[in-house]
Amino acid sequence: MMADSTKGAKPTPALALGQRFEVCYRHIHATAMTDVPICNPALTVAATGFRTYHGRAFGIVTTPWFMNLVAVDLPDGAPSAPAATGTTLSIGLPAGEVEFIAGRLDAIGRVDSCALLSPLFEFATMEAALEMAEEAARAFFDPAMLEPASEPLGVVNRRDVLRGHFSRREEALQ
Repeated sequence: MMADSTKGAKPTPALALGQRFEVCYRHIHATAMTDVPICNPALTVAATGFRTYHGRAFGIVTTPWFMNLVAVDLPDGAPSAPAATGTTLSIGLPAGEVEFIAGRLDAIGRVDSCALLSPLFEFATMEAALEMAEEAARAFFDPAMLEPASEPLGVVNRRDVLRGHFSRREEALQ
């Protein structure tokens, strides 16, 4: 269900990796995650916003149990620096430094993941989850997200940002 692939066109290497994530997580959903209570039955598996950045593929993976920003080496690209599973890595993206956890999927290899949301019960439809994933994918690669606010703002948690609740920022700018 690649949210942003074009029918009939050959996918870019990043989009092809997104498709591999979908296949991998559909299998996990159909086997290991069957009937697990943290799964939202209204959701399926989708890869969103996959793109190449600094020689790696980045995108959002949505499953019935989580939404993560992932980074993975491109098949023909230079491998990233080795990292043990469970290691926290800081990766610079256009919107700033993001912390990822190094992991591994048998079907893909090393996958660095940044947990965005889990569980995903706040989504009533897959369309709503995909809308959030698309916005998150844009936000991480938008350098405008680095612009400092004119006044210090209160703490905004990751869920508020991903849900589009920027009211504190909007109020401060008015």
